[in-house]
Amino acid sequence: MRATVGDRLLVHGNTVGEPDRSGVIIEIQGLGGGPPYLVRFDDGHTTLVVPGPDAVVVPA
Repeated sequence: MRATVGDRLLVHGNTVGEPDRSGVIIEIQGLGGGPPYLVRFDDGHTTLVVPGPDAVVVPA
């Protein structure tokens, strides 16, 4: 998985009834665009994310 600052990270809910989450990647901490990513989610929460198989990077 590769990303650039400004791309969106979409994390699909992995249990029934859990909504998807999305946010903007504001910092890349891995090598060559790889994870972990600092993400500001749409609810205002900012956290360091190592995306799993339920996540997709949407180019800006």
